[in-house]
Amino acid sequence: MNRLMALFLFLVLGPIFILISLIILIEDGFPIFFKQQRVGQNNNLFNIFKFRTMKKNTPNVATHLLNNPDSFLLKTGRVLRKLSLDEMPNLINIIFGDMVFVGPRPALFNQYDLVTLRKEAGIDKLKPGITGWAQINGRDEISIEVKVELEKEYLNKKTLLFDMVILFKTFTKVIESQGVSH
Repeated sequence: MNRLMALFLFLVLGPIFILISLIILIEDGFPIFFKQQRVGQNNNLFNIFKFRTMKKNTPNVATHLLNNPDSFLLKTGRVLRKLSLDEMPNLINIIFGDMVFVGPRPALFNQYDLVTLRKEAGIDKLKPGITGWAQINGRDEISIEVKVELEKEYLNKKTLLFDMVILFKTFTKVIESQGVSH
């Protein structure tokens, strides 16, 4: 179901994909997509796809670890991140079967503390999602420990109805730009 819905959305949103791609290309050239190793289900690594929001020479680390991250951000990157449009290529990851719409956001390959806590809580058994319970309850503003607590809560409450609530709340949070720190 996730894969078919992602394919449908990918086709419907095709013009937006093309427009964003052209804007990035004009501002900073190729590549259009940012590809990075992330930790997926059962701690297997996969490459996540996003629209590139940072300049080509940006070190491949979490944004909060950069000195003066704003100096690396593309002009269009600020808008893409604020509206979470940089995540649209995650639909490709869903089509490939690496992700789903709702689940824990995939950890960076070097976020050992988060990966360890997730494994201890059994969260590593879930496929990562574009959005999740922790995303709508603080996103970048909560600690890793709180994030894992929320993901454990999601694991215990996971239903189609709960996923629908999370998707709806995600939409409202994106519109309000809540919880985005970079």
